[in-house]
Amino acid sequence: MGAGQKSAGEGATAAVAEALAPRQGSMAGLGPRAQELAGRVAVVTGAGQGMGRAIARRLACRGACVAALDLNLAAVQETVSGMEEADAEGGGRRGHAALACDVGDSGAVDAAFERIEAHAGPVSILVNNAGIGRAPNDGSERMYALMAKRNEELAVGGPARTHVDHIPFMEDAGWAGVLRVNLDGAFFCTRAAVRSMIKADRPGAIVSIASTAAQSGEGPVHYVTSKAALIGLTRALARELGSRGIRVNAVAPGPTNTPIMQGIPEQWVRDMENTIPLGRMAEPEEVAEAVCWLASDAASMCTGAVLVANGGSYFF
Repeated sequence: MGAGQKSAGEGATAAVAEALAPRQGSMAGLGPRAQELAGRVAVVTGAGQGMGRAIARRLACRGACVAALDLNLAAVQETVSGMEEADAEGGGRRGHAALACDVGDSGAVDAAFERIEAHAGPVSILVNNAGIGRAPNDGSERMYALMAKRNEELAVGGPARTHVDHIPFMEDAGWAGVLRVNLDGAFFCTRAAVRSMIKADRPGAIVSIASTAAQSGEGPVHYVTSKAALIGLTRALARELGSRGIRVNAVAPGPTNTPIMQGIPEQWVRDMENTIPLGRMAEPEEVAEAVCWLASDAASMCTGAVLVANGGSYFF
């Protein structure tokens, strides 16, 4: 490939980034959709980077007052700063908030939601985005080392004799560490949001970020388990809360260009991209569009659904 040339996947990714760029942190180009979430308070977890930041900013672009939560206060303040600048350009401010919060701590979650209600009012939208793929003592390093060895065996044309084990090396703390954030955190935040909606006697929308891994089974065992459980939680709550007008849905992205991908071996990332019919990973803004649609009245008849945004990498 000559200098300055790009692969088909790289070219497509660049085109997507260019198309989305004018709308990031701005209402430009949204037309009437710019105010479709006006008057609603949205909470986004894991909003300090990547997908969470894109979701928070996209919800703000649609008119919502956004409370952005993350363990890293400086990062989430940067997220909110971008939203406030966009508000100023549009001639108004909606009082977005940045809060440090450990979603795996139920007390911290309840305290954060109390602050949000006091600051902005009842919660109308919750996006459970906070998630991790690894935790201390979860055996990931040994699993990835075995994967690299197996890939080397395949690369030289020999039979793959190495087993890519994970569960034998996973300690209790490693298992619990991922479930604490990905599943417990979603439960704690959903419970707090539902309490807020019920107290205000208002309908609402809850969107959880699941994963294609929940269907394919590909990935670390604790991560896959947590995302599959999240879909189960979504479906159970959709039935429970439907009579109150509270819709509960999930988005299942495939490989997405976010910081969580930095913890995955480069060869595994390339292998994943090669299996995607669209030839590339998703950009965070593309997933954010799916989330915003489910949170809006345009999806008023959708509940218990899993919206797949994975480029065709796996069909649900």
